[in-house]
Amino acid sequence: MNVLTTWLREPNPDTFPYDAVLATFQRVGKHSVEADVLEALDQVRSRVREGSIAGDSTLARFLSVALDKFDERFDNPSYLALELLALPAADTDGCPMAAARRSDRLVLQLVTDIMHFELSVLDGTDDRLPVLRPDLRTVTKRCRLGMRIARPAMERLGIAFDGPDTAHALESARHMCAAVRNDMAKGEHLTLRRSILPVSLVHDEYLFIRVLQSYEATFAAVAVNLASTIQALSLGMGARAIHALASAEKSFRDTSLLFSMVATMQPVAFLKFREYTDGASAIQSQNYKIVESLCRTPELSRIESPAYLSVPSVRGRVLAGQRTVDDAVASSTDQLTVSVGESLHSAMQQFEKSVLRWRKTHHRVASRMLGHRRGTGHTEGIPYHANTRAIPIFGRCPALALLSA
Repeated sequence: MNVLTTWLREPNPDTFPYDAVLATFQRVGKHSVEADVLEALDQVRSRVREGSIAGDSTLARFLSVALDKFDERFDNPSYLALELLALPAADTDGCPMAAARRSDRLVLQLVTDIMHFELSVLDGTDDRLPVLRPDLRTVTKRCRLGMRIARPAMERLGIAFDGPDTAHALESARHMCAAVRNDMAKGEHLTLRRSILPVSLVHDEYLFIRVLQSYEATFAAVAVNLASTIQALSLGMGARAIHALASAEKSFRDTSLLFSMVATMQPVAFLKFREYTDGASAIQSQNYKIVESLCRTPELSRIESPAYLSVPSVRGRVLAGQRTVDDAVASSTDQLTVSVGESLHSAMQQFEKSVLRWRKTHHRVASRMLGHRRGTGHTEGIPYHANTRAIPIFGRCPALALLSA
């Protein structure tokens, strides 16, 4: 409070006490931050809104995330601080290669930050989230999985790593974390620090948030690739469409190991911090719904269900007649050669296979963690996942099937 009060006398976005605010939130968990701190932050926000505090939008976005529970608008995007992450987007990363690189870089930083947190706690240099800490065996397993996820991305990004043999998992993880952190720009370090605001003091919530943020980055990159697929087919560029679709499939496949990291969470820990996440649910993932709705237009019953009512902006695009991969394929089959038609059909099948496998794994991991409890997004929980995991990814285009037969 003293730091905030002093800052408000001479407010400057460049000197905002992020570290002090983050330390206060992480000392008790966002759900239990003292009212006077929240009210002081609300004063800062009011000053930003009225224009008396000039500067970029970072502070406004941070306050939006920090004050979501104070405003009673806590949801999945604010829980994951998505406003603060530079997720791939069609308007800024229209090129699939640019989207893939941005996603690679962000997922790599998020995953190695999980390892860095685990190692720092193990070393006694990080006292955040002290409740229900995992044992050494679990930390070692998380580091091994994290390195398996990180290595391919490091290679694609050209980040050198000559760590010890993987038999020495913790030492190797330390070297990998150092390599990634040394490659990061100052702004990327700041983004990582500001984008972790757990609601509780449960250790495993750190991993949970970072994994979900990684999936959001992946979904966003996949959405860019699907938009590129649609555009390429509309221009009669079949080979480019196939490449974009294959890239989208690879993104789903490459992140499958993230579920293995989630599976290392202690169910008792998950249920402990879940007490404070009511209102935030994966059903509110806009990026996942963008991916789903770019593949094919959902049935009206799904558009009118909580799945899309919880993401009104995506629902609006669907109702406005958003063009899908299905639409683009149906209108371009007469322009495709037999060879391209076969490859496109194969790419669509492979993408569908990977997404359905992802859904199946999600259902299995969620079942282990959640059991028979209801979901936090006003769904039935596991029955909801069971009912939606088999929804087709694409429709069936008879012309394409005939062309590739």
